[in-house]
Amino acid sequence: MKYFRAFLTPYRIAITVALTLMLTELAVELTLPLLLSKIIDEGILQEDLSYVIKWGSIMVGLAFLAFASGVTNSFYAAHVGQSFGFDIRKALFEKVQGFSFEQLGNYPAASLVTRMTNDVTQLQNTIFMGLRIMLRAPLLVIGSVVMSFFVHPGIALVFAVVIPIVVVVLTFLMKKGSSLFGQVQSRLDRVNDVLRENLMGMKVIKAFVRKNHESNRFHQATNELKDLTVKALRLTEAAIPLLLLLMNIAILFLLWNGRSAVIDGSVQVGDVVAVINYGFRTTAALSMFSFIIMFLSRTKASLDRVSEVLDTTENEWVVHTKRKDNQGSWLQFNHVSFTYPGNNDQVVKDITFEVDKGERIAIMGETGAGKSSILQLLLRLYEVDEGSILFMYQDIRVQTLKELRHKIGFVPQEAVLFSGTIRENLLWGKEDATEEELTKAVKAAQIYETIEQFPHGYDTRIGQKGVNLSGGQKQRISIARALIRRTSLLILDDSTSALDVTTEQKLLKALEDYECTILLVTHKVRTAKMCDRIFLIEEGRMIGEGNHEELLATIPLYEDIVQSQEEGVSV
Repeated sequence: MKYFRAFLTPYRIAITVALTLMLTELAVELTLPLLLSKIIDEGILQEDLSYVIKWGSIMVGLAFLAFASGVTNSFYAAHVGQSFGFDIRKALFEKVQGFSFEQLGNYPAASLVTRMTNDVTQLQNTIFMGLRIMLRAPLLVIGSVVMSFFVHPGIALVFAVVIPIVVVVLTFLMKKGSSLFGQVQSRLDRVNDVLRENLMGMKVIKAFVRKNHESNRFHQATNELKDLTVKALRLTEAAIPLLLLLMNIAILFLLWNGRSAVIDGSVQVGDVVAVINYGFRTTAALSMFSFIIMFLSRTKASLDRVSEVLDTTENEWVVHTKRKDNQGSWLQFNHVSFTYPGNNDQVVKDITFEVDKGERIAIMGETGAGKSSILQLLLRLYEVDEGSILFMYQDIRVQTLKELRHKIGFVPQEAVLFSGTIRENLLWGKEDATEEELTKAVKAAQIYETIEQFPHGYDTRIGQKGVNLSGGQKQRISIARALIRRTSLLILDDSTSALDVTTEQKLLKALEDYECTILLVTHKVRTAKMCDRIFLIEEGRMIGEGNHEELLATIPLYEDIVQSQEEGVSV
């Protein structure tokens, strides 16, 4: 509930107005039976038409007041609900942006999407419905019961028996429903996860003719969601008719007791009509409780899921002491070891190496050897378990993440582009880049001529994840985006794999104009030969370093790699 209070506080004036209007509407509804009682006893039974017209006109005026209050209340309730949803969705997004890779691993992408969309929508709708209807219904029940005892305690005594039973049943429904709807939201995560995987892997699904298999998998996920949703709804929909039956029986007792009281002269007809009116209002309000319970049960489940993300403590990796270590190299790994969270096997094992400023280093090894993991540790996407990393003569742990990553240009294995134009994707690397800087970067990345051939040039729109570009085009745009930043260190994580030999050589040649150190993960011997040194990684350990000739003469694994590529076999 703390997040409801925190995010609703800025809108307390609008909330106060909405509640005041709701209470005005409620007060009118509770007053009307009393006025009707007066009209019956003092007007109709006394055959006083002027009295009927007078108080009837007052009732009509109050009805218009309630109508105006309801309409205005809806406006303020909608304003608060939508504003609350905007604020909490923004807070969730910013929170996730600050997560480490380890924390992101705790939340599947589909689950985060559901929490920021479905769950937040549920919360904002609850705010609106709470200010408009849900708070009014229980207040109407309480007010009707209280007013019934005010009119005639003897007739209304039946409420003292019925209402406690209603409260017990509703409490049970709330607890049980909350648990069930929490499971429903988890099943919805699963459906979104399957859907996301299918949409992202549609090419593979079609290529392997796996349509029926994936359809069955999606059917199973949606069927589980349907069954659990039906179970949750059945609980509330079965209980509410029983409550309404109980209330209708109570109204029959009201009629019987009222008749007896009128006959013996202990009560007036108008009072009986008023109490019965309050009984009908209570019954009508209870008929809404199935909707309210379902809504609140979903809301509690959604609030728990949203709170789980907002309550996650971001990793604090920056130490307080800042110092320079000029005894080390410009870039240095000192006995670094690392294990991915939730895994028992080390992927980086006692890695030690030094890189001088301006050097061009190729990192090679078999798939899964730990090459990309080394780069992720340098970027502090993960924290080392043992050892230390120095960058620009300084331990990376004494630098803020922003300071560190502003000094590094990174091109990942999978080229990640965003919906928008080519220009927008390039400027994503440096928003204030000049046209000259942009042109130089795309020329170095060997994508300039391709962009010029597009009908709209830099303003050509890119589909989600660059779906309308080839693999090589996406890689080169990603490289240009990194180059435009003019960083001290450029990391290319197997990001030239889709380039042909000629284009790749032109790219590496063009990088000589950039005064930066380069770490290049590659599987290609011809690419590694163009670097100053080669680091060879096997099963998380560095088993050799040197140039092509040195490794070829001393490391059997490197000799096998060279031989396999000469024979045309992929490594």
